[in-house]
Amino acid sequence: MAGKIFYRERTKAKEGEKKPRFFLVAVAGVDLKFHVKHVRKTELEQIAREIGAELIFLELDKQRNYKAGKVDVD
Repeated sequence: MAGKIFYRERTKAKEGEKKPRFFLVAVAGVDLKFHVKHVRKTELEQIAREIGAELIFLELDKQRNYKAGKVDVD
């Protein structure tokens, strides 16, 4: 099983800023330790490609809240 890296967009960072725009939320199925919380999308993609992990984007609704719904846990 390949690992998964869960991330979301930062609420205070805007597109075009010179700051990392994404926030790391969790890592599953792979032994990986991040030393930062905010990263750029290209950095996430390169890390995922190197370790064979899947990137999972946690979506927000229009009010900038996480989407509600049932979650099935195996």
